Amino acid sequence: MTNALDDYLAAYHDDFPYAYDNAIILDWYPRQIIARTPPDARVLELGVGHGLTCQRFAEFFQSYEVVDGSQAVIDQFRQKYPDTRAVTHQAYFEDFEPTGHYDLIIMGFVLEHVSDPAAILHRYRPYLAQGGQIVVAVPNAASLHRRFGQAAGLLPDLMALGAGDRMLGHLRLFTVETLQDLLEQTGHTVTAKEGIFLKPFTTDQLRRLDLSPDVLRAMCSVGRDYPELSAALLFTACAR
Repeated sequence: MTNALDDYLAAYHDDFPYAYDNAIILDWYPRQIIARTPPDARVLELGVGHGLTCQRFAEFFQSYEVVDGSQAVIDQFRQKYPDTRAVTHQAYFEDFEPTGHYDLIIMGFVLEHVSDPAAILHRYRPYLAQGGQIVVAVPNAASLHRRFGQAAGLLPDLMALGAGDRMLGHLRLFTVETLQDLLEQTGHTVTAKEGIFLKPFTTDQLRRLDLSPDVLRAMCSVGRDYPELSAALLFTACAR
């Protein structure tokens, strides 16, 4: 399985065709998590990915750990941030054995990759400290730009994976309803729902518009209130 994970390493470089979207989303949602979480919280993140969120969380939280199944991804992160304070663990999510409880467990763009999202949520639920929270971010199948694509005859099925999804190794997409159901069925209570990046057009179209950083931030800010239309979903939940 490690080799399979390493196959997607190229999608985590800056020349990835959808790096434009990633830069916007990965800059935005960690800020929202940090804004409502004290720095002394004990935090575990699943997945290194691009490493942008890892470094930001490691700089802010006094106790921050991240687990990833690919040593190559971890090595890439450590090469990019050689002085990082992040504690990294190489293990599959299904096998990792935490040594304690966490005030916050972050699953940022993880559940669309794993073979059994419910099993992952079940596995980590007992490691939440009393009053602890889980934060989940996933791509939204019913985003505004995908709805436009379907209405224009370019996307036959809202749940269909696109080229970028396949390059990243996505196995599925979510909607507000399916993510809510998944969290509730695995013993969680959803306490907050928000959108990430209200994206009206394709990535290529947005690039050609050459929008200012202020406009892009506004698209993220407004998207918070419209999760059902945003490019991605950000849910907060606690264990029941």
